[in-house]
Amino acid sequence: MVPEMAVAAPWSLSPSACSAFKECPLAYRFSYLERLPEPPSPWTTKGTLVHRALELLLLRPPSERTVEAGLADLATARAELSLHPDFTGLDLTPEEWEAFDADAALLVRRYFELEDPRTVSPIGLELKLEADLGRVRLRGVIDRLELDADGELVVTDYKTGSVPSELWETKSLSGVHIYALLCERMLGKRPVRVQLYYLSKPEAIIATPSDQSTTAVERKTVAMWSAIANACERDDFRPRPGRLCDFCAFKPYCPAHGGDPIDAAELRGPGTVIAPELPLVTV
Repeated sequence: MVPEMAVAAPWSLSPSACSAFKECPLAYRFSYLERLPEPPSPWTTKGTLVHRALELLLLRPPSERTVEAGLADLATARAELSLHPDFTGLDLTPEEWEAFDADAALLVRRYFELEDPRTVSPIGLELKLEADLGRVRLRGVIDRLELDADGELVVTDYKTGSVPSELWETKSLSGVHIYALLCERMLGKRPVRVQLYYLSKPEAIIATPSDQSTTAVERKTVAMWSAIANACERDDFRPRPGRLCDFCAFKPYCPAHGGDPIDAAELRGPGTVIAPELPLVTV
């Protein structure tokens, strides 16, 4: 007889979910399985804003994709999102809001140092893709799917955080390799290039998907789901203290920091969120 799971295993995985479980199983459980509310953070909200601005930019005819247009699209995105909880939930001083908006504008300007958007031929923006990998469904949202000059697929992912060290570069590329696998499964064609655009520096990290990388992505994703399902069956989600703890909204409930996971039940109340003091990070 199969034992009843203490926590239901997920039916799907995304690149962000895989990364979250690897970084901290307990935080993964809180966020992805229990779906506990988290307060918005300046850096994730800024990322959402800049992503939307670049999406609007590439919806323009190629000849109109100028720096001035990009900044206008940033203003449009800012107006669109002004009433979103990610914005209304931020508790920033006027000076911090000024820095927030200046940083967002700088990220948009630096995008133009990476490429000339007039040469980009997008065929999908914020494109949702899904594919079955045995017992788990893999899903993801691609920032940009385009055709190069030879008519081949290229996946581009924008990053508004800091550029990773060489040690973390392969890990950072794992997400876009997942997108390459999704393209191959859903569109029947493997991208010839996957690229991460780090707008803060700016710098591009580019890789070429292969049979080996595609096979590795599928194998690792299935193994990740098995590890998560095993953790669900055993109800064993141990914290993994590390460099991101100071930015984790669930830190007050983490036993590695003197908290009790059981107390996180209070977050299930209507309209309840965690409200730790998080620093404003400039990216």
